[in-house]
Amino acid sequence: MSEPSYDAHPSLLRTRPFATLITLLLMAGGLLVAVSGVQFIPPQFSGQFEPKMVQVAGIAVFAIATLKFLVSWVSTRADRLVVTDEELIWTHGLLSKQYTEIGMGSVRSVRVSQSLFQRIVNAGDVEIFTAGDDPELVVRGLPDPGRIRDLVNG
Repeated sequence: MSEPSYDAHPSLLRTRPFATLITLLLMAGGLLVAVSGVQFIPPQFSGQFEPKMVQVAGIAVFAIATLKFLVSWVSTRADRLVVTDEELIWTHGLLSKQYTEIGMGSVRSVRVSQSLFQRIVNAGDVEIFTAGDDPELVVRGLPDPGRIRDLVNG
């Protein structure tokens, strides 16, 4: 196999920007509530909540958000696209792996789709077409998708 021209994992922030931002905010908020307790509750409601229970709720929110973040991060790290002069190699999976190898000679076309946010962060979804109307390979949230299109086309 020749030297890779492109080697990248989908980006968590580029793939799920709003879910990632909300998860990070929940992690920070849960940690803040766990550390400070009832200080974040308005005074008129603070008598209704047990201070220890507020801290436990903060710890629970932090733990659940952290678990969600780690699962999402690992799922993006388990995927990888490598483009060489001869082929595209898509690897998917953490414990059980799925490999898709497509020779450059069999690629008919490449479609790059980008939302407004993806254009801002230079990410996009890439579809590789060989024979037929359905894409052979669909990868979401890859950095620099225009470069992939350029490498495949030529």
